[in-house]
Amino acid sequence: MTRAVVVRRAHADELDEVHARLRAEWMGDTLVSRGVAHQLSELSVLVALDADEVVGIATYLVGGETELVTLNAFEASRGVGTALLEGVAREARDAGCRRLWLTTTNDNLTAQQFYERRGLRLATTHRGAVDDARRLKPSIPLVGEHGIEIHDELEYELALE
Repeated sequence: MTRAVVVRRAHADELDEVHARLRAEWMGDTLVSRGVAHQLSELSVLVALDADEVVGIATYLVGGETELVTLNAFEASRGVGTALLEGVAREARDAGCRRLWLTTTNDNLTAQQFYERRGLRLATTHRGAVDDARRLKPSIPLVGEHGIEIHDELEYELALE
């Protein structure tokens, strides 16, 4: 029987370990979306836990809208990603935001399916945004999932009203 995953804000004493794991997943401390470079230390963090083990991490920025910057589920098909997405949406609603948005790349078909199945809608395509982002973060690969060249950011949104 699978235990329920608990999602909560990361505690201050966990951030070094969480950031180290994210650096490994995202090739460094810098994350780029829509031409903006974000540093891990600037982002709010939710963790998904199974007992005391971190099984997922989400980072986000809350402002007038909430941007989901990263979502990592380290165990597939367990509801970890869904629980983290719901947790970020809850944080956004609590902050009075009406929109949650994120970007993914044109090659990431798995993420596109994941977000669309959970009610997010494709808002726009930022053509060439990943090509531009490589100036800020040269480690972004040229080719991604399924051998697809990575050029564009796809912006997804969820209305929180």
